[in-house]
Amino acid sequence: MALIDNAVYVAGRRVGSPSTLSPDTRGDLAWIGLLRPDDAELAAVASEFDLHENAVEDARKGHQRAKLERYGDTLFLVLRPAWHRTDTNEVEFGEVHLFVGDRFVISVRHAAKPDLAALRCRVEADPEFLAKGSEAVTAAVLDEVVDGYAPVVEVLQDQVDAIEDQLFAGQVDPGVSKRIYQLLSEVLAFQRATTPVPAMVQGLLRGADKYGVDDEVQHRLRNVLDHALRVTERVDSFRALLENALTLHATLVSQEQNEAMRRMTSASLAQGEESRQLARAAHKQGEEVKKISSWAAILFAPGLIAGVYGMNFDHMPELHWRYGYPAAIVAMLALAGILWVVFRKRNWL
Repeated sequence: MALIDNAVYVAGRRVGSPSTLSPDTRGDLAWIGLLRPDDAELAAVASEFDLHENAVEDARKGHQRAKLERYGDTLFLVLRPAWHRTDTNEVEFGEVHLFVGDRFVISVRHAAKPDLAALRCRVEADPEFLAKGSEAVTAAVLDEVVDGYAPVVEVLQDQVDAIEDQLFAGQVDPGVSKRIYQLLSEVLAFQRATTPVPAMVQGLLRGADKYGVDDEVQHRLRNVLDHALRVTERVDSFRALLENALTLHATLVSQEQNEAMRRMTSASLAQGEESRQLARAAHKQGEEVKKISSWAAILFAPGLIAGVYGMNFDHMPELHWRYGYPAAIVAMLALAGILWVVFRKRNWL
């Protein structure tokens, strides 16, 4: 059986550890600890102590939200202890179910933490407090769970501070955004575990006078309430800071992208201006080439005529013609003029 400890107390002192579970403790208080009991074991406990079937079903299934419920004369509490694992750098959660009656406390754990055996030793070391009854054990378990939240809060604080330092340093690494999402997910889970605790303790305090809860136990519960409120306030601030950090990181990323786009646009404009200058230079060069080619063609025409009649052949047409020279000059000028007019109309000159 998943029985961790089964003790009977009289006046706050252990008087026996019976091997069987029974509401007839023959003492003031029975404190029974179970770890991951199976269905048959839970059914046996429920039958012996007349536990409500709804509460037993919740304890059997696990994965319950933190809550406080009353079934007749029995209280049913679900607590979500938390701790930080250094090997994975993550927050993990356990689950503790408490059945609290007038003369008995039954704890059902679904994780190895918190170590209620160590808590039992500390409580047994103070028999005067343990003599206050099942309410004293309930207050001690609540105190143990809430005190376990403090180290987690400090780790989360360090991680939130590290993210803020990265953002204020202007780092827009996509890994920062991923880490914010992961940390925000842990904070939300931690918030779901811690937020119901103050209301649970307040509920216990409201019924304290009605059920004759000892003043020292009430003082212990008020101390637990104070710690729980401080935890929930800090967790609420973590959530707000991380949501703002996520918004800030998105803004920084957007600004970086806009700046990169602006640089790319500037570079593109500069490249375009350079291309336009090259195009203008090429166009200007082409115009110069056209002018040079045009004048070369105009000068080539007279040279062609002069070259033909400068070959000094004896038998050439019009070689001894009286008007040959003026005709050659006129032909040269006419051909050059025609070429000039043609090139001018084509805007080559």
